[in-house]
Amino acid sequence: MKILATVLTAFILVGSHPDRVERPAKAHLYVSNYENILGTSLEFKMMSTSEAEVNKAEQAALKEIKRLSNIFSAYDVNSEFSQWMKQDLNKPIRVSKELFEMLSLFDAWKQKTNGALDASAVVASQLWRDAAAKNELPTKLALKNAVATIQKKHYLLNSADLTVTRLDHVPLVMNSFAKSYIINKATEAAFAAAQVNNVVVNIGGDLVTKGNERDLVYVTNPIENADNDAPLAKLRVRNKAVATSGNYRRGVQVGKNWYSHIVDPRSAMPVDGIISATVIADNAVDAGALATAFNVLTLAESKALAEKVAGVEYIIVTKSGKIVNSSGWNKYVIAEEKPVEKTEIAVNSAFEKVWDPKFELAVSFQFNAIEDNSHRPFAAIWVENDKRESVRNLALWYNKPKWIPDLRNWYRINGERFNADKNNYASVTGATRNPGKYTVKWDGKDDSGKYVPQGKYTIIIETAKEHGTDEILRQPLQLLKAPVKVTHNGNLEISNVSFEFAKKK
Repeated sequence: MKILATVLTAFILVGSHPDRVERPAKAHLYVSNYENILGTSLEFKMMSTSEAEVNKAEQAALKEIKRLSNIFSAYDVNSEFSQWMKQDLNKPIRVSKELFEMLSLFDAWKQKTNGALDASAVVASQLWRDAAAKNELPTKLALKNAVATIQKKHYLLNSADLTVTRLDHVPLVMNSFAKSYIINKATEAAFAAAQVNNVVVNIGGDLVTKGNERDLVYVTNPIENADNDAPLAKLRVRNKAVATSGNYRRGVQVGKNWYSHIVDPRSAMPVDGIISATVIADNAVDAGALATAFNVLTLAESKALAEKVAGVEYIIVTKSGKIVNSSGWNKYVIAEEKPVEKTEIAVNSAFEKVWDPKFELAVSFQFNAIEDNSHRPFAAIWVENDKRESVRNLALWYNKPKWIPDLRNWYRINGERFNADKNNYASVTGATRNPGKYTVKWDGKDDSGKYVPQGKYTIIIETAKEHGTDEILRQPLQLLKAPVKVTHNGNLEISNVSFEFAKKK
């Protein structure tokens, strides 16, 4: 059974007999999911003997994320960064130590990457957003002017009094690795606030793991990147940061061509040679900065840069599908035997036609944003046949273990046979997703790995909120050997739902 972002069921700890030696309380895994945090999704994974301690750690991490967002955000007009950007030119302005450190990091990484990372790269990004709006490519002159603007020095730092002086009105955005900086600080805040054994903070596919446990991390395959697609690699990491940057989820369309959101500040052109880079590093800033830089630099440049930063390993996927990894990458990879493809067909009648393995069903949807509530709804997605029998579980998301019975329909069918499987609790690193948007696929197999026959099936999406509604969406589909596409308006919790049955790409 394929299950996403699940949580290990907590056990009630029963006191021992007074004459017996008490055993240490057993730590259990707790997972919480949020949407629209720093413009993407957020997942906490914590090991502790106490749910109350987990809640304390979680709240401390959320508070730190909000505090730092209020400093760094270029989209919040009231953030410290936005207010500094409004100050008069050539006037030293005292800033917080966090903002000073972030601006200093951008200066340092601009030098390390020979300009591949630059806070003013937003100049080129805006040029391409404008091009998409006009459906017209930027002129050579516009690109040349953008590069000239980016290459200027935009501010001066004075470490003696923590002042920063703006030198021009060029826009700046600190997206490249401010997120990684925040993840690291949030992890530290969680540990400082409560008794927890292990913490993983994952924001939009970049994560930090800290504590006693080795975390299982799936690296998203940039070519097949649905939420339940097989990963490019499975890793085991402890006390590390993992970051991924890639061009396969965000970008702009100009005419018939799609362009990455990642631009090379040295040319003002969107990158296209690299489609994904994943970096393991000792600290989050190094991981985030290198993952972005590796999308811009050549393979040779990336290798040379990585060798200058201690403890770094990486995997890079090129546009042609070539996979390049560092010499020490495989020490984190879980070696797995290649599974034997099951071609057995679960047919009950000689008249039933078998599922065509060339076809798959993609189910895409968006969790609705609800004001002042960033908790993601619990959700289950499964497939029933024409006899209303469950044949395949596609996804399950829920928060604290006590809430899983709130998915009443799914729980009634699957509750008794649901078993804990550590593979279901893997963290996922991938290119930053837009908040709330998910895709899962069905390859035509049942939960035992056998292909089902062609015919009528119903896709069911159930969503629930703590102390809230239980919404269920049922979409019947006739899945034969011809493409099918159906859309659904959704409900209170989800929208933009599409069901597309087609040949695999």
